[in-house]
Amino acid sequence: MSRGTRLKAFALLPAFALAGMTMACGAGGNGSGGTSPSTPAAAGGTSAGAVPVEAKDDKLAALVPDAIKSDGKIVVGQDQSYAPNEFVDNGKAVGFDVDLGTAIGQKLGLQMEFQNADFSGIIAGLAASKYELAMSSFTINKDRLATVDMVSYYKAGSSMAVLKGNPDNLSLDNLCGKTVAVQKGTTQADDVQAKSKTCTDAGKPAIVASQLTAQTDVNLALTAKRAQAMLADSPVIDYAITQTNGALQAVGDPYDSAPYGIAIKKGQGTYDQAVQGAVQALIDDGTFKKILDKWKLNPVGVIAKSEINPAPAS
Repeated sequence: MSRGTRLKAFALLPAFALAGMTMACGAGGNGSGGTSPSTPAAAGGTSAGAVPVEAKDDKLAALVPDAIKSDGKIVVGQDQSYAPNEFVDNGKAVGFDVDLGTAIGQKLGLQMEFQNADFSGIIAGLAASKYELAMSSFTINKDRLATVDMVSYYKAGSSMAVLKGNPDNLSLDNLCGKTVAVQKGTTQADDVQAKSKTCTDAGKPAIVASQLTAQTDVNLALTAKRAQAMLADSPVIDYAITQTNGALQAVGDPYDSAPYGIAIKKGQGTYDQAVQGAVQALIDDGTFKKILDKWKLNPVGVIAKSEINPAPAS
């Protein structure tokens, strides 16, 4: 990502903001905080904790269409700016979704090739067959289910973060007239617009929604005080707080909890059954929990049963 040269500002920013800049600068100018979308990023985690290598399940592998498995790999679209779920470390894609995606590929006897992209364009890329799978912390909702099939695998809510000490005394109920940073194309971007309408309907100032391409940009907007709050998925907020060594804090509890879904282009026969079966096998054999523990995601989000196109809450 091109941010320009701001060397004097570096010393004033917390460690996480600097990490966000470093990740973004390796993005090849695509604005997504990782490697270039056209360049596959190798899978692998850097957080402590070993994830076992999965044995191929021949029955599940047989459900993958020949057009997908003929080259021995699955091309996965994701926005690698969303730590700890998917991000770039030392030039490699890492995170909860990357480890889980890798294990799914092993179950299906295929290599996962993770390609970085702007979040808002991933599902369109999937529909255009640019990707064969999309795994990027997508909340399952009606709009997405109308376009793609989705396999559930984890449940997360939205959370809000502010600077340590909450200098503006903010809550989810008093954001009118404030600047709130969110990532484009996310459920939080929709949510801040809905909250802003509530403000204006009550005769109060609108929320100034700062919609940014990458989550690293959202984090930086808050730490650099260009926004007074940020909204993101609860695991992302938890991770950001950890990485800033206390420079940020969460306000309130996570809300609107909903399952994440792996997105699959519609009309591909038993492919969705193969992916769902692999996810369920990883839940059942304990690998899913080991990946969850490795990335310190809240165990409250664990689901007992993976489903294809579960009914969304909204």
